Amino acid sequence: MNWVAVALTEDVPPGVVIPSRIEDTDLAIWCTPSGRYHAWSDRCPHRGMRLSHGFVRGDTLACIYHGWQYNEEGACDYIPAHPKLTPPDTICVPTYTCTEAGGVIWVSLNKTDSALPALGGRKPVRSLPINLSANDLAAHFGAEDYTTIAVVSDHDVLIAVQPCTDNACMAHVLASPDKDRTTVSRWLEDLRATLEGMPS
Repeated sequence: MNWVAVALTEDVPPGVVIPSRIEDTDLAIWCTPSGRYHAWSDRCPHRGMRLSHGFVRGDTLACIYHGWQYNEEGACDYIPAHPKLTPPDTICVPTYTCTEAGGVIWVSLNKTDSALPALGGRKPVRSLPINLSANDLAAHFGAEDYTTIAVVSDHDVLIAVQPCTDNACMAHVLASPDKDRTTVSRWLEDLRATLEGMPS
């Protein structure tokens, strides 16, 4: 698995952190005030609190529990209870490769030099959870891979699929820029109803 879409940029504006997941890996996706995106393990090394419950302070992500702050490399650089202490280098959050392209936030859990998926000029519409595995979603459309699925429809839709669990995924949907977002969104809702009504 190389690049996986984890969110649309409009859902993670500067200064915001959200939870996300790729299979069995829980992630905290966050954006600095200057617009740099990061994907980290969603656990604070101190007491295991979810970092996605935390908050962005400048170019750092702070844990909501005790306020420990981690810089963009994932290293702890400030502990409020010990403000004069320089935290040891061993206190750090596992980080993953993360980038933005075409209004989509992409993450790779492994080092990769693979190109990002081509979006064909399509623009983001919305993200939607679907109670179906990523593989089953791909199979429904006859696609060999679930990373991105081009759907033949009136809307020229591309679905960037995020595998979450064995029976759930997120569909990050893009469509031709000349298509009405509301119409595409309704089409997506109908698609989800069809997919979730399929026999397992």
